[in-house]
Amino acid sequence: MLDYETLRFIWWLLIGIILVAFMVTDGFDMGVGCLLPLIARSDDERRVLINSVGAHWEGNQVWLILAGGALFAAWPRVYAAAFSGFYVAMILVLCALFFRPLAFDYRGKIANARWRALWDTGLVIGSLVPPAVFGIVFGNLFLGVPFAFTPQLHVDYFGTFWQLFSPFALLCGLLSLSLVIMQGGVWLQLKTEGVIRQRALSATRHSALLVVICFLLAGYWLWAGIDGFVLLAQDANGPSNPLLKGVAILPGAWMNHFIRSPLLLIIPLLGMVLPILTFYACLRGQTIRGFLFASLTQASVIFTAGITLFPFVMPSSVNPLSSLTVWDSTSSQMTLEIMLVIVLIFLPIVLLYTLWSYYKMLGRINLETLRRNDHELY
Repeated sequence: MLDYETLRFIWWLLIGIILVAFMVTDGFDMGVGCLLPLIARSDDERRVLINSVGAHWEGNQVWLILAGGALFAAWPRVYAAAFSGFYVAMILVLCALFFRPLAFDYRGKIANARWRALWDTGLVIGSLVPPAVFGIVFGNLFLGVPFAFTPQLHVDYFGTFWQLFSPFALLCGLLSLSLVIMQGGVWLQLKTEGVIRQRALSATRHSALLVVICFLLAGYWLWAGIDGFVLLAQDANGPSNPLLKGVAILPGAWMNHFIRSPLLLIIPLLGMVLPILTFYACLRGQTIRGFLFASLTQASVIFTAGITLFPFVMPSSVNPLSSLTVWDSTSSQMTLEIMLVIVLIFLPIVLLYTLWSYYKMLGRINLETLRRNDHELY
């Protein structure tokens, strides 16, 4: 039987892996949606882009649902505090996601340019808003979220929706958006050909450059311009009470882990090098390798953020003692043990059927494919 501290760390790692899986899978289909008005110049080309993800987008949503379920089950206090503080932002994401299934299913019902343009706009909104909002929310974690716990452990939130849009948070939103667009550009090179493939390569080049620039700027900003949170004392095997610890706020403290353990610098360095390797792999026609590099970029950026925050999960800018950490925001030890068994059984199953679906649906989409399967495709 694992001790409480180990279980808490394992669940921090598992939630990170689930977030990476979400950004890799849902990331490329949202990236394709973002690229729809930039790459497709005709209705046939738009259909090619939509059908390049048409077989996968619904299955990719599993990772978003899994991430939300894992957050609720493993970190209930984080779930409660986050949905109190980011309620409007989360509703905005849900409303944007609402457009996606409607756009996929209703776009082709009527062969009318205005009708299809309307649903194309809905698809772009549903693809652009979620990654941008998720990036903005993540950026706010480094700044501290204006919430606090009462002695009875009720959550009070003191911020407004518009306070989420600070310059640093917007930079993180742009980084998140650039990541999914890069992923989507590589996917289009895997699934299309001809002029669409060339335009996707150009989009990959620009988005990869933007990823590197935003990632560097965010790192420098965290080091030089944002005070970090430091955990002074806490029992990693103790009860999940966020008020039983000591916290300090110090300049440059977000970089402490990388200063103490220089080997950890490999992860952010990969986040800067891999986007460049992604573009050069695609330039040489090695799109499968390019997709792997783009996926590893997502993992590098997410785990860089996680390591930087660790052990904090949701710092509080109002009362630092109310900040939620890996050690005080989890469910009970028994709950974590039961869920770990469930995840170890079902996560590989989800991975296997996801990989199987991609394997069975290999092949490029082109205009000829649309003509042959006109009544079966979007």
